[in-house]
Amino acid sequence: MKIYELTAGYQQVLEMVEEGNSDYLETLEALEDAIEDKAENTAKMIKSLDAQTEVIKAEEKRLADRRKSLENQAKRMKEYLQHNLEAAGLKKVKGSLLTVAIQKNAPSLNITDESSIDRSFFNTPEPVPVLDKKSLLQAIKDGVEVAGAELKQTESLRIR
Repeated sequence: MKIYELTAGYQQVLEMVEEGNSDYLETLEALEDAIEDKAENTAKMIKSLDAQTEVIKAEEKRLADRRKSLENQAKRMKEYLQHNLEAAGLKKVKGSLLTVAIQKNAPSLNITDESSIDRSFFNTPEPVPVLDKKSLLQAIKDGVEVAGAELKQTESLRIR
């Protein structure tokens, strides 16, 4: 992207920067121009790099938005497929190329009332105690009854 015309020497420096060549400062230093001309041409290169940066940022955002849209579409399709398999009473479907199965996820923690949970499951950093969910989950898995918390078992669709 050219927003300013640069002489051959400055154009070479700009190309070195764009290619990631770290020797561009030596090349810039070697250009024999009056300081005023060198300053203006260096400023032109900075403006060109800034313009390229803005174009790249816009493209990154466009691609991130596109990725997010595709992820959401895939998620909705997966939910649709899981719902239909469950409605049909099927846990597994084998195709010629793929197998689709509804499988249990690892048990997770469901907090129903944090204020009822025994204080021994809280870390005590100042100023506010924080629930240690990892130790609480392990205690419940080990069979300890804890008021305000329970195990939650969910299922999800796997495609292999």
